[in-house]
Amino acid sequence: MAPARVSKKELENRKIVGVNAETVTNVTSTDIPGHYPGEDHEWDLEDFRNTFNVQFHKHHPLESSFSLIGIDASIANAFRRILLAEIPTLAIEYVFVHNNTSIVQDEVLSHRLGLVPLTGSPAGIRWLRQYQKPTDEDPEGSGVQDNNTIVMKLKVECTKADNYVELNKKRESDPRLLYKHAHVYAKDLEFVVSGRQDTFFSGEANAIRSVHPDILLAKMRPGQCIDMEMHCIKGIGADHAKFSPVATASYRLLPTISITKPILGQEAKKFARCFPRGVIGLEEVSTEEARREGSGYEGHEGEKKAVVKNTFKDTVSRECLRHPEFEGKVKLGRVRDHFIFMVESTGQYESDELFLESVNILKEKCATMKRGLANTMR
Repeated sequence: MAPARVSKKELENRKIVGVNAETVTNVTSTDIPGHYPGEDHEWDLEDFRNTFNVQFHKHHPLESSFSLIGIDASIANAFRRILLAEIPTLAIEYVFVHNNTSIVQDEVLSHRLGLVPLTGSPAGIRWLRQYQKPTDEDPEGSGVQDNNTIVMKLKVECTKADNYVELNKKRESDPRLLYKHAHVYAKDLEFVVSGRQDTFFSGEANAIRSVHPDILLAKMRPGQCIDMEMHCIKGIGADHAKFSPVATASYRLLPTISITKPILGQEAKKFARCFPRGVIGLEEVSTEEARREGSGYEGHEGEKKAVVKNTFKDTVSRECLRHPEFEGKVKLGRVRDHFIFMVESTGQYESDELFLESVNILKEKCATMKRGLANTMR
């Protein structure tokens, strides 16, 4: 039997998740083989190439927004989970305390140091291998080497400022002026180059350092000092949140708004206020629309009507569905295969690079699974 022909409009309607006042409908994907009798929905690589699309909406070093159009929710969610938990990054793991006379306990200060986001040469960070910790099966592990461990030092001592006496006479109360190193910041962390690391991390722009130099680590007063050595290793967010390369990685489905009956005059203004600014616009009913029979605008030439401008800005609050005057005049929904991603980087990688890293990791996972299936079939 020849495959049934389905109109383009019908295919588009199947992709819409209905958002009602109390319920959500049509939530399950139906473009799978055998769901519709006589229709062929077998996955096809060439068809995927023609329909899949990527659109960038915002691109900043620490924040980006883009759309993946034409993929299944399972794939979009795989990218999200990989962004959160599976991209290797560098963070402080071991802290060796030589001296700490500040009021911040060793354990608390070590924890704060571990959460400081680090950055440096992207090529160098990719060159680093993951440090293998000692286990019962392998008591030695991989050992500390130049290609798996970054060494940093924190050595600061609080002393009185050179003009302390003069400032004291003026009754200065700001400790940052009265003392040197009254506040210990992330910029006080010092990167110690070892071995082949000089090839990748030489120069101020490539050196390992804090993304945000003004992160406050501790406060001290004269006579107090901190002397620590830190070992940074690569890890993934699944092991600890400090290794997660993103502050957040999320997606939402593109909203849809369909005005099924004319909304005019004061109702149009009220309708526009039900949505974020820029989603709904007001336009005058044209002469042609007023003359067209069955348009719903007959006799309303020049009046303001509500029109959909930009659904991208909508938050799908369903506010318009609360008002009885809009009942039966509007349909809300979301496009099932249009995922709008928002990625906020912690700074080790630029936000757009993170998505490419997640694609590479997913490819590696697929290759591993393919090899496993091939071995199973032998």
